[in-house]
Order: sequence, then structure tokens, then C-alpha cells
Amino acid sequence: MALLPLYFFFLFLSVSSGEFSSQVGVNYGQLGNNLPSPKQSVKLIQSLGAKRVKIYDANHDILNALNGTNLQVCIMVPNEIINNISTSQKLADSWVETNVVPFYSTTKIRYLLVGNEVISGSPKDIWSNIVPAMRKIKKSLKTHGLDKIKVSTSMAMDVLESSFPPSNGTFRSDIADSIVRPLLQFLHRTKSFYFLDVYPYFAWVMDPKNINLEYALFESRTIKYTDRLSNLTYTNLFDQMVDSVVFAMKRLGYPDIRIWIAETGWPNAGDIDQIGANIYNAATYNRNVVKKLTAKPPIGTPARPGWVIPSLIFALYNENQKPGPGTERHFGLLYPNGTKIYGIDLSGKTPDSCFEPLPKPDNNEPYKGKIWCVAAKGVNETALSSALSYACSQGNRTCDPIQPGKKCFKPDSLFWHASYAFSSYWSQSRKTGATCYFNGLATQTAKDPSFGHCKFPSVSL
Repeated sequence: MALLPLYFFFLFLSVSSGEFSSQVGVNYGQLGNNLPSPKQSVKLIQSLGAKRVKIYDANHDILNALNGTNLQVCIMVPNEIINNISTSQKLADSWVETNVVPFYSTTKIRYLLVGNEVISGSPKDIWSNIVPAMRKIKKSLKTHGLDKIKVSTSMAMDVLESSFPPSNGTFRSDIADSIVRPLLQFLHRTKSFYFLDVYPYFAWVMDPKNINLEYALFESRTIKYTDRLSNLTYTNLFDQMVDSVVFAMKRLGYPDIRIWIAETGWPNAGDIDQIGANIYNAATYNRNVVKKLTAKPPIGTPARPGWVIPSLIFALYNENQKPGPGTERHFGLLYPNGTKIYGIDLSGKTPDSCFEPLPKPDNNEPYKGKIWCVAAKGVNETALSSALSYACSQGNRTCDPIQPGKKCFKPDSLFWHASYAFSSYWSQSRKTGATCYFNGLATQTAKDPSFGHCKFPSVSL
């Protein structure tokens, strides 16, 4: 009988090793019209040394391509069907039967997220339905004997009301009791993870004067921050951000729920007005975070020393159809043709000295000068015409100078008029969140497109 507890102890270790392993994975986004096939993509994921992959849906072609591989897979219920699933067990059953059951025996689906950053980017009427939908999905999985699959949802850092110092981490008052507490109850009861998207890049770019870049990149050897309330000392921004969530969960009475890094990364390029987005910083951050997350024994964070933090790097590809600022389209480890943007090994086993030298960064300081927003070359003319109409319909006399007889009417071309309209609209609306994107039809330039008597509006930095 004395051997029985010891047997179960080792059995526990063997069962838990996959779930608790420090292996790093990658997020496989699909918002590009020039990406390799799922089969090619799976081979590329494996070539990066990844052991896990997350997709933002339950794409059957991708799940079939993952068939027979040893990659742990995380799939997702789209945000737009959360409301319906939350009120219908039948619909939850149907979704599981269609998107999980046919693949589970040969594809290692181990995690299922109900929505992606729902609090950050979806209507409020969905928020309160996240946990009810999770419960119904979990019930359906249990019905089919798929208890190994952990159910959760992903959250960004903006669910916090306070994140500094880390020990003051607090969930927003509008969601703490109504949404986050039920979520933590569910995760605690089902022994699941809190999936967190954490980007030191965005925290640094919001305050580059007070946050040291090397501290954000895990490169600082001298800069340290001591939280006076907890007396914990931090050597990098990543740990600060993660621990602020740890303390926020503790504040709601859940100090031990495990954190899974659902997304982290650094952009390899961006718009002219976006500081620090370059290959050097992206490679430095991602190599360093992989070293931290794959370290043996595990490092954890100051608030949770020695804890394993499962993780996924964002993202597999530069995705040319992602909306928003230029950085959104440049988080990839790979170009769309499958070549590496910089050397990286997600297993953490390859020393940095084995990689090719990195190009020196040229935009770690804010750009100083004027920027214009003009039509991109070679774009679809019908789409460009619609975008021109949109820009001109927003008021503020955006397009007055390109009307017939006005000083910017000639040359009378769609490209010229759209370029003026884009620059005019962007210069007026940038401060309220407008970007120089226009569904991929526009691009920033530091070269003044003005001609003769026609002066293009610009943004001055």
C-alpha cells in the first residue's frame, strides 16, 4: 500500500507535464490574401520549434493539416456567435460536434477559447454572455468525453483599472463583479487558465520617456523597479504587466489561477509615426521572452517565482489585411512567402550567436517632421473611388480644394484626388484615432506630394 501514493504522484507528473510544460507556441492568424496553405503553414510552424499553435476560429483545413502532428492546438469560438451560444445548449452542442469531435482523435485540440479580447473590441451586450457561453461549451465537451480540453477566453491588459505598481493591479469597476468574478469562478472550478494578451511594446510606446526601452526588451542589466507595497523587485516590463493581473485576481479572491500568455510579441515594422517598430527590437524581444519562458528550471515572475507560464508568440505571419496602424500588419515571425524575418527558435535552444546579425534600429526615437497620407500604388480603382467618397463625406471641407475649378483639382486623376483627400482627412482626424490605412488603399510618406499651388495637408510630429 505504501507504493500507491508514490505511483499516483508520478502519474500526476506525467499527466501534467504536457499541460504545464514551458514549451512556446505561435499564433496562426489568417488575415492575409497572400499566405501559404495550411499544410505549408504547419510545416513552417514546426520548423520554428513551436510546440503549440492557436488559431482564431476552428478552420477545418487547418485542423486537418494539424492531423497527426504533435502540436498542441488551441481553437476559438468567434465573438459574433457568443450571444447565441450563451442561450442555447443545442447550438453549443452543434458547434462542438462540428468543430471539435471530428478532429479530436487525431489532432491535439487541448484548449478552446470562447471569444478573443471580447471586452476590448466587441459590443457590451456580448460581455455578460462570455461565461454562460463557456459553461455551455464545457458541458458539451463533457458530454462527448472531451474533458482534457480546457475552456477559457482571452483578455487584454485594458481589463485592468490599475496596473501600476503591480501590487495595485485591479480589474475595472464596470466588469470586476459582473464579468471577471464569474470568469475566475469558472476557471477555478474547471482548473483552467486565465489567457492573457500582454504586449510591453504598447505599454512602452505610450510612455517612452518614462519607460526605458531596454527594460521593455529584457535587455536592461542595471534598471530595476521595486514595488514598495509588495517589496518585489522587477527587471523587465513583461513581469510587471503579468503580475499586475496576478494581484488583480488575488484582489477578487483567486490568488492561484494559472496564467497562460495567449499573445505576446513586438512589431518588426510600422508606420512612419510609430516608434520602435523594427526588426532589431522585434527579434530582441521575442528571443528574450522565449528564453525566459523556456528556462529550466522555470523562472516565473516575482509574484510567482518558479511557476511555468505556457505561452504563444504573436504571430506566425505578417498579415497584410489586418486593419489599423502599420504595426498591426507587421507582428510576424515570417514573411508571407514563408521566409524568416529574423532568426528565431521557439524551442529556446539556439544561441543568439548562431543567428545572422540584425539590422540596426533607425526609429527608436520619435520621428520629427511632416508626414502625408497618400494613395498606395497599384490598388483597385473601384475601391479607391469608394474610399475617396468616404473621406470627402466626413465634413470639415475635407475635399473642397479638389473640386472642379479649385487649386488642387488638376491633375484630374483618381489617384491625385484620393491622395489629397486621404491626407486632408487624416490630418484632421488622426488625434481622434484615424489611421492612414483606408482598407489597405493608403500609405504614409515623408515626401511632400504637394504640387504647384496645391499644398497637401500634413501631420507634423
